[in-house]
Amino acid sequence: MARVEIIFHPEASEEYASAYAWYHERGTHLAEAFERETERAILLIAEAPLRWPAYRERYRWFLLRRFPFSIIYQIHENKIVVIALAHGKRRPGYWKNRNF
Repeated sequence: MARVEIIFHPEASEEYASAYAWYHERGTHLAEAFERETERAILLIAEAPLRWPAYRERYRWFLLRRFPFSIIYQIHENKIVVIALAHGKRRPGYWKNRNF
């Protein structure tokens, strides 16, 4: 796949900001580790978006290593749209009606 553009759904951006703030309240080092892990995941997804497991045919997901979050995304031609930064233990599937 050629160079891809990564776009965050507005609600996925809010989820990231909220999680970052939560970790920051508990320690700057945690927030920084969360940021690094999320950036690592986005780079890996961009390198090979089809490598990560499919979910209900339309979505793919990447499980963060150190944090209880998954990055849910879709591939649209030469764009990757991050639909959600979903917490693994809260409201499963809440993001399924999001469109981009």
